[in-house]
Amino acid sequence: MTDREQLLDELRPLAFNVAYRMLGSVSGAEDVAQEALLRTHQALDGDEAITSPRAFVTTVSTRLAIDELRSARARRELYVGEWLPEPIVTDRGDDPVRQAEMSDSISMAMLLLLESLNPEERAAFLLHDAFDYPYRDIAPIIGKSEANTRQLASRARRHVTEHRPRFQTTREHQDELARRFFRAADSGDLAELEALLADDVVLTGDGGGKAPALARSLRGRSRVARVLSNWSKARRHIAGGVTFNMVEVNGGPGALVLDAHDRIAAVLSLEIADGQIRRVMSVVNPEKLAHIGTVTNLGELLGSGGGS
Repeated sequence: MTDREQLLDELRPLAFNVAYRMLGSVSGAEDVAQEALLRTHQALDGDEAITSPRAFVTTVSTRLAIDELRSARARRELYVGEWLPEPIVTDRGDDPVRQAEMSDSISMAMLLLLESLNPEERAAFLLHDAFDYPYRDIAPIIGKSEANTRQLASRARRHVTEHRPRFQTTREHQDELARRFFRAADSGDLAELEALLADDVVLTGDGGGKAPALARSLRGRSRVARVLSNWSKARRHIAGGVTFNMVEVNGGPGALVLDAHDRIAAVLSLEIADGQIRRVMSVVNPEKLAHIGTVTNLGELLGSGGGS
């Protein structure tokens, strides 16, 4: 591997991480990262003065992601049902403090909160709070003055703070609640589900019109618990059944829903705070799961008895 190839290989995760936090889309982030690396390669070939390749690729990735966000918003108006970010399966790092900081910025709940920001607000907030960029360096990236960049990030931070839970739950407690939740969801234990869910819990499903999912988010402990319990009963009719394989999804507790052939039918992500489960997010759109592994369609499993 040449020095140039090694440099680009080292920059690829940075380009992807910036783009994914901006877009909430794995495929979109991969496209942005590829284009950013290509432009970096071309700039180096053209003897362009690049004092910091990391800063260069961050700038290009952010600007490309801003452009993509503007066009993506128009496409999402035509999206069937609720939209959720494309989930990623993550691993715990060796540095628990740094891992917690990075996990927070890619959590499904955070990515959903960022959806309500405009592209420049999103970029200013993420580059400063998630990637530790000073405002003076962010300003030229998004084409704003330093003062305006501070205002954008401050407005975004205020929005995030207002909509996040006040009291976080320790990771150990989260893991225990998640284990109990998936056991209860597996068995259909209505009483246990109700004990784990917050009063105002939200259940959101993303099928994108390609797999069965809730048309709108469902709210309230009793309603959500009943739906989850009924789902447990329905899946027993699937040949070979389906299982929950607990994994870390976007830095938090979650699970892969696998059929008898270990194909992915859904990815579940839990938002846990204040000692309760506040949100359950289920992505069943096969197009949003293909990057994780071999996929099956939940609708086909339910409709055909699970035949392959």
